[in-house]
Amino acid sequence: MVAMTKRVKVFEIVFNDPSKTFYCSGDKVAGKILVEVLGVGCAKVEYAKGKQKCREEIDYLKYEDLVHLDDHPADTDGLVILRPGNKYEYSFGFELPQQGQLVSSYKGKFGFVQYFVKAMMESPAQPTLECRKHFEVEEPLDVNTPDLLSPTGGMKEKKVTCMFIPDGQVSLNAKIDRRGFCEGEEICIDAKFENTCSRIVVPKAAIIAKHTYQANGRTKVFRQKLSSVRGNHIISGMCDAWQGKSIRVPKIKPSILGCNIIRVEYALMIYMHIPGSDKLVLELPLVIGTVPYNGFGSRTNSMSSQDGSVSNASNSWVSLRMPSSVPPSYCDLTHNCSLDQPLTPLLDDYDGGDSPIFMNAPQFQFPPLPTYSEVEEEYNGNARMLPVC
Repeated sequence: MVAMTKRVKVFEIVFNDPSKTFYCSGDKVAGKILVEVLGVGCAKVEYAKGKQKCREEIDYLKYEDLVHLDDHPADTDGLVILRPGNKYEYSFGFELPQQGQLVSSYKGKFGFVQYFVKAMMESPAQPTLECRKHFEVEEPLDVNTPDLLSPTGGMKEKKVTCMFIPDGQVSLNAKIDRRGFCEGEEICIDAKFENTCSRIVVPKAAIIAKHTYQANGRTKVFRQKLSSVRGNHIISGMCDAWQGKSIRVPKIKPSILGCNIIRVEYALMIYMHIPGSDKLVLELPLVIGTVPYNGFGSRTNSMSSQDGSVSNASNSWVSLRMPSSVPPSYCDLTHNCSLDQPLTPLLDDYDGGDSPIFMNAPQFQFPPLPTYSEVEEEYNGNARMLPVC
């Protein structure tokens, strides 16, 4: 309790190290305040579901202490007289719990995880004064664990119809060398896309964030696209291949996997945009950490995993290098010639003008087969178009 003879002009909290941007488990939070101190950390979810308001809250940190001035004794009833013209500083300090007991700071659309120091000054004749000072907590998340260093991949295919008439199919096969990444790192994608329908499709990839909020027994999910890349248009009867196509992890918060009411997950979504039809989507789970990749991951582990859970998706993997000892087939020459012909769109793509839906190549005369000496293999280490024979 504080007895004041004049209105307080300054009532605030100052940390001992104001340049520190965030704290980790086991760190000490220390500073100076006036009177009573309360350290608080909580996760909170709040959103409306129709007329019902859903709300849930979990405390991760609660440290309370009553601070005193050593050279400023209190009265028998606990009152301390703060006289005008004087400045009083009360020191405080407490250690955060060890790793695994806290959740990283987070602010989302329908919830947050926040940590702050709250100081209160009580006076018998005046309302209680209160001030807060927030601080960030970042739980270490190492991406160099065996589970996060293992590669992952998959395969998807989709049959396309036009007015209930079969119109071929599209398929994709993709893999990445690991699941754990940090902001600023590049995700390298190896993928193969095939198109045997009559439409022009576009391969794309994006990093997706999935925010899950739980309150009052209800679950609310919010998905967000963070960054994306795209490949070349793929016409009918052709395929495209990505070798190490990269997408950078933007500046984002690490994954939150240990909170019961808020969960933040990330995924690499590789998909094919098919005009007039639903996308063909393959999602590969990602974990965004705080300890960057050290480069010592086992290359053998990455290769051997193709015989494990990823092998089923990689059995149909087609080598992207063309053999140099075999002359080109007439089928190769036919598709290459058709690429130079004009395309006739029937309907514009609804997703940003990526491609027309249908193509129609006019009739033309096939040139004679070239001699073997005229065939040259072109390979630049990046994605290139391959025919589907």
